[in-house]
Amino acid sequence: MNRIHEIVFDCDKPAILAAFWAEMLDGYAIRDHDEAELSRLAALGLTQASERTVMLDGPGPSICFQNVEGRRHDNNRVHFDIEVADRAGEVERLKAAGAEPVRVLPTYTVMRDPEGNQFCLLDGQQQAEAVAA
Repeated sequence: MNRIHEIVFDCDKPAILAAFWAEMLDGYAIRDHDEAELSRLAALGLTQASERTVMLDGPGPSICFQNVEGRRHDNNRVHFDIEVADRAGEVERLKAAGAEPVRVLPTYTVMRDPEGNQFCLLDGQQQAEAVAA
């Protein structure tokens, strides 16, 4: 069973855009960082306000705001990440329905729908855990 894993916004200033959407959407808030994550950011010379990816959690799918420098006209600014149990099988099924694979990576595949809008197929949680082990 496929499900929306997260909605992804490509943007210039993730912290500012995430704060806007958190304010607008009932029940959504910026994901808190634990001490380990704050230390990791500090080691990179970043703060929560300057990090390249900011996540919102709420009652629906997570919303990801990721920094992408410059506007690419071949890439939509908002896309779905869809969690699937059988990524290879879904790629083939969606190709038959008119989708086109763009790029295959170890844990996800970037595709385009019949009108060229991008989306990602992500390995389901169990499959991702098996790959990581």
